[in-house]
Amino acid sequence: MAFSELLDLVGGLGRFQILQMVALVVPIMWLTTQSMLENFSAAVPSHRCWVPLLDNSTDQASVPGTLSPKDLLTVSIPLGPNHEPHQCLRFRQPQWQLLDPNTTATNWSEAATEPCVDGWVYDNSTFTSTIVAKWDLVCDSHALKPMAQSIYLSGMLVGAAVCGRASDRFGRRLVLTWNYLQMAMSGTAAAFAPTFPVYCLFRFLVAFAVAGVMMNTGTLLMEWTSTRARALAMTLNTLGFSFGQVLMATVAYGVRDWALLQLVISVPFFLCFVYSWWLAESARWLLITGRLEQGLRELRRVAAINGKGAVEDSLTTEVLLSAMQEELSAGQAPSSLNALFCMPRLGLRTCISTLCWFAFGFTFYGLALDLQALGSNIFLLQALIGVVDIPAKIGTLLLLSRLGRRPTQAVSLVLSGLCILANTLVPYELGALRSALAVLGLAGLGAAFTCISIFTGELFPTVLRMTAVGLGQMAARGGAILGPLVRLLGVHGHSLPLLVYGAVPVLSGLVALLLPETQSLPLPDTIQDVQNQAKKSTQSTLGPMVLKSTHL
Repeated sequence: MAFSELLDLVGGLGRFQILQMVALVVPIMWLTTQSMLENFSAAVPSHRCWVPLLDNSTDQASVPGTLSPKDLLTVSIPLGPNHEPHQCLRFRQPQWQLLDPNTTATNWSEAATEPCVDGWVYDNSTFTSTIVAKWDLVCDSHALKPMAQSIYLSGMLVGAAVCGRASDRFGRRLVLTWNYLQMAMSGTAAAFAPTFPVYCLFRFLVAFAVAGVMMNTGTLLMEWTSTRARALAMTLNTLGFSFGQVLMATVAYGVRDWALLQLVISVPFFLCFVYSWWLAESARWLLITGRLEQGLRELRRVAAINGKGAVEDSLTTEVLLSAMQEELSAGQAPSSLNALFCMPRLGLRTCISTLCWFAFGFTFYGLALDLQALGSNIFLLQALIGVVDIPAKIGTLLLLSRLGRRPTQAVSLVLSGLCILANTLVPYELGALRSALAVLGLAGLGAAFTCISIFTGELFPTVLRMTAVGLGQMAARGGAILGPLVRLLGVHGHSLPLLVYGAVPVLSGLVALLLPETQSLPLPDTIQDVQNQAKKSTQSTLGPMVLKSTHL
């Protein structure tokens, strides 16, 4: 635990931490736009088949008399299920008899139709261009649109698996810098993708980098901040996602072309890549992995930025060796993914924290799909998601300091689940009440995300922290991929998907009560630190019981 004392000496909450917070959280805001992008770039505009009478000036000139565009539409496009012009069919030949007011549905429904063999005409009133219109992801190809989102989520899952382990091996800052560059290059390339498969490939690479940035940002903030300010730093980090939701709505409202929008949210990461070389590597990770000289340089640098000149001069290799002798010897012990499941005190933590991450990802996408089904203005809806998140996460900070990590984690998950379950009892006619419950559930998920981001980092030692966080991120992305599939259960009952979406966070919240409390405890650096913390916790719990039995 000696590093906590070293961090207090050089400053655990000073000018360096403030600068680091700004440098790391601003990219998180832009990163959120990458995940929310396809709400706008892949929006499905109103569309119909291309037909000569409406879209070819030569054929229009041959029409006898003067007919309005509405009349030409009537004779060219059959009505769809919603009594609007069909989006995927057209008449083989103009049906002039439909202009007769005495014509019945039978007269035209039996007319021969055909698919949109000449393409589609799209409504550009909301968006001048989307990937749906560019590559005709409609009608028989409509399944390709959700496939793009699934590929993106798969990229985040793979990125979480790779970047977590890579960060524990090569360092937090190095992997973060590479992820910034990869996101900038892949995102920019996606704007110029010539085909839909190429676009999906670049979006996969973007998502891979997104996962790495999310994990390394949180870990760097946590490992460079003192124990008393750790929850504040991580809450500000998660607030970056909330402000990012509002930013996405704002940028998308002003930029209605998908390619230009893709560029606007990707190019800023080139700047992030440039200044990320200034960021300090985690001295905690450097020292635990035996890189004493590099760790010493980073500590001196932080001390100088925080105005601790006297401490900067007194820090030497001998001081580090003396202060962290036990941690350095323990930190050299081999650590692997198996240790998270097989080592004492770690297996249960790994399983439960992974379950909480899964519940968050699974339920969030379930709620998001329900909100989109309300048919609200998508710009307003996107902003609303971020606005609701802000007070929820600020409230979580207060609960974390008053109640602790474990109760806050349990309450936030259970509350969000109960709100969803309550919607199964509310009639569809009471739309305002259903929307209020959905928003309250979303707020609970925002609180759950903030808590699990802090809790996971505090539960696991430095040598395995990024691996554990990566495992949790993988679980969240796996839940996000599975979440939309639950909607298929709606064919067996309208309330069945809501029952599943609600039950998962409720059960996960109850299981979270089995985790140990980590409030006010220093970050563990080695597996031995975790075991020592657990022993102290057991002794503090059993001590009063033993004393009482002695008196008896």
